[in-house]
Amino acid sequence: MKVSPEDPPVPGFASLGLAGPLVAAVAALGYEEPTPIQREAIPSLLEGRDLVAQAATGTGKTAAFALPLLDRLTREGGSRGPVAGSGARALVLVPTRELAMQVAEAVHKYAKGTRLAVVPLYGGAPMDQQVRALRRGAEIVVATPGRGLDHLRRGTLVLSALEVLILDEADEMLDMGFAEDIDAIVAKTPATRQTALFAATWAPRIAAIAGRHLTNPVRITIAREKRPAGKLPRVRQVAYIVSRAQKPAALGRVLDFEAPKSAIVFCRTRLEVDELTDTLNAHGYGAHALHGGMVQKQRDRVMQAFRAEQAEILVATDVAARGLDIEHVSHVINYDVPSAPEVYVHRIGRTGRIGREGVAITLAGPREHRFLRSVETLTRQPIEVLTLPTVADLRARRFEATRQALGAQLAEGGFDDMRTIVDALAQDFEVLDIAAAAVKMIHDASDKEMGAAPLEPEPRFEARPAPAKRPRSQASPRQLSESGDVALLRISGGRRAGVRPGDLVGAIAGEADVSSGVIGAITIADDHAVVEVPEGLVARITAALSATRIKGQKVSVRRITDGAASGPR
Repeated sequence: MKVSPEDPPVPGFASLGLAGPLVAAVAALGYEEPTPIQREAIPSLLEGRDLVAQAATGTGKTAAFALPLLDRLTREGGSRGPVAGSGARALVLVPTRELAMQVAEAVHKYAKGTRLAVVPLYGGAPMDQQVRALRRGAEIVVATPGRGLDHLRRGTLVLSALEVLILDEADEMLDMGFAEDIDAIVAKTPATRQTALFAATWAPRIAAIAGRHLTNPVRITIAREKRPAGKLPRVRQVAYIVSRAQKPAALGRVLDFEAPKSAIVFCRTRLEVDELTDTLNAHGYGAHALHGGMVQKQRDRVMQAFRAEQAEILVATDVAARGLDIEHVSHVINYDVPSAPEVYVHRIGRTGRIGREGVAITLAGPREHRFLRSVETLTRQPIEVLTLPTVADLRARRFEATRQALGAQLAEGGFDDMRTIVDALAQDFEVLDIAAAAVKMIHDASDKEMGAAPLEPEPRFEARPAPAKRPRSQASPRQLSESGDVALLRISGGRRAGVRPGDLVGAIAGEADVSSGVIGAITIADDHAVVEVPEGLVARITAALSATRIKGQKVSVRRITDGAASGPR
């Protein structure tokens, strides 16, 4: 069957046939109406049918299989709780560690009050801890194929009594080479099990695995959402055409203008992720890196911070971001154009989730127009090519934010005590001037809180010629906000001394008492660093750095010319 998101609304979860405690659990979590995939999949699964569902990430697939799974286990086995040494009654296979944790957490929330035990199994976690959890008894297991098969071979995962098997993100598991592992796991399960397969795409390989492991399945396809004419898409797609050397500065300008609540920035390589993260943090953005070269504890900390909205920017590679399911992402930024239009679609699918509006931004090179056209052909949606925001645009955006904040305060009221101050000032000043001064104080305080650089009357944004041999990844994302000439300072102590862009920005801003926004491009060499600063601040910065330590070492500072910027390597 094919479902359109514009079908007439239906009653809530209670109408789907779920047990009362599950309906109550879902209501307690704040869900009122089932999504299209939920209202189509849940009744079929409650009937015991096998099922194949094609639906994109973010449509509510986890609840679509978890709720009927829990309904079956509670009806048939009660809520007796885990029994030591018993085998799993339900198994959910997922492609990545991150998705295993997310699904296990969701199932645990839905199962609140049932005493059903949920155990996630994934690589990178201590094996003995997982073994102990399985031995205590686990009715529901959520596993990646590799770790699940490992436990099967050890005899610590028993599937002889399995009732329900879920293959979630099946296309991703096949992309990652898990086809043989899936077959080996399924071979250990009873033929009487109920099986459901979920995928974002339908292809011959999905049909093949469904044919091998499912029996007369119901097939559900969730159609793409149709939007009324004139309605803005939930994901606003824009692109900026910039050269490779301009990308760091362009990214900074875009971040300042968009002020994302939560953004994922995609890069091609691990090295680029690390370097871009360092540079963003050096200039006041809360950025965290995520790539396959990180140890698992690091990845866990990063994901925890991002989910808790303690990190505003996640800089990631495509491989590391697989399986991420985070609803609050407001922006996806393609710092590097992805390898294929399909990858682009997968990236931007991480924003604009379940009714929220999102923004997808691409920094494309002058020769990458053809790629943008290919994406438009695939998605049948336009990508608006814009010019980079100017400093005037930034100023207008900040003033608008100040206006909105002041308007909200006026609407809220509660400032009678302040009238005394205004009355006193009105004896010596015009009331309009008093109001303008108050607005300026609010605006300046807001800028300071955001770490925004002061906007000079005629600031410069255009990229300046790079010093010789400057590593492109070390360019600062923010440009000098001063309108005077630029000077280059050579500071002793470089990569071998552990000096990073953040150390230099912190030292200059803290010791010389200047805004980090006036610091330009930073180059880190093996034994020194080169920093662009306003000509008028050279003496002040030189004196301040000469009197302090960076990474515990005294440093020497001298002015250089562009031609001498790189120095000995």
